[in-house]
Amino acid sequence: MNGSINDSAAQQQRDEKFMRMAINEARQALKREEVPIGAVVVAGDRVVGRGHNLVETLQDATAHAEMQALTAASSTLGGKYLRDCTLYVTVEPCVMCAGAIAWSQAARVVWGADDPKRGYTTVEGLRLHPQTVVVRGVLAAECEALMKEFFKELR
Repeated sequence: MNGSINDSAAQQQRDEKFMRMAINEARQALKREEVPIGAVVVAGDRVVGRGHNLVETLQDATAHAEMQALTAASSTLGGKYLRDCTLYVTVEPCVMCAGAIAWSQAARVVWGADDPKRGYTTVEGLRLHPQTVVVRGVLAAECEALMKEFFKELR
């Protein structure tokens, strides 16, 4: 039993470490006046892909943080499947990104803030790959604060 508690604590520390990297990506988006969402893809203890929203910069509605990170990870690893990888993203993925995550067969998806308006979990029946483990709420307050800061500036 002690092993599982230690393993759980170690996993939580690991998740927070990589979520902080995703938050740093989100800050880069904020500097560009993009919606501040950041993502990193991790294989083992190695970041193999990272990205932040570039929708306005690239004038591309599909240039979400998750899409940037997944594409970079596939390029780094030389294949389309990310079965041994974890995607860390600051905000719950949208439907489009959830589809890409499902197709990539990522082993885990970890996000910070829920997105009750546009998150994929708002769509009844929409699921990621059946073997993908989902963890939500990692450093949620920090992730939410970035979003609030961005949208406060727009008002």
